[in-house]
Amino acid sequence: MANETATHDERLRDLEAEAFRTGRTLAEHSEQLATIREQQRTAFGNIDSLANAVGAPGDRSITERLDTIERVLFALARAQGIDPDTAP
Repeated sequence: MANETATHDERLRDLEAEAFRTGRTLAEHSEQLATIREQQRTAFGNIDSLANAVGAPGDRSITERLDTIERVLFALARAQGIDPDTAP
């Protein structure tokens, strides 16, 4: 009986440890998902800005629209951790 109780207690500790690891893993995944969502919001905002820059003929000169496109692309690169000044 004592051996059976010890085995049961050991199994319970293993299950508790596994549940803790699973909870920690889920929390880490939730943080990563939040980061990905923020990057997506930034990217979609940049895409909207790019579309507005290109889709507004007559409001601005082509030079002004190209400058806007360049700023948006630089911001997008930086948001992804790329330094546009040193990128090939």
